[in-house]
Amino acid sequence: MSEQSEELKKRTMKFALDICTLIRTLPGDEPGPTVKRQLTKSSTSTAANYRAACRARSHAEFTSKMGLVAEEADENVFWLEYIAGANLTKAKNLPVLETEGRELLQIFSRSVGTARLNERQQ
Repeated sequence: MSEQSEELKKRTMKFALDICTLIRTLPGDEPGPTVKRQLTKSSTSTAANYRAACRARSHAEFTSKMGLVAEEADENVFWLEYIAGANLTKAKNLPVLETEGRELLQIFSRSVGTARLNERQQ
């Protein structure tokens, strides 16, 4: 695996762990529990599916998994923006997580685009 892939594995794992810390600051009444569940699922899915994409057995499988990673990364951004918009927490790291979520989304979206282009050219 490339150094860049290993770095992204670490980065997505850190993001999921940081989200775990953030969700502990969300309220116990609705919409807190729903947001907690959805954000936990999307952040851990981003990390887990990226790892799976790195182990893909074919280019088609890689492209498919990366599409899933980008979709989950987009969901992360949605929920973080929702938390900020609904003022559900005073956590100081929320803006940092929003920035990281957007950066990861950009990286994975570009990767999907490149993978699809490469697939068409084969």
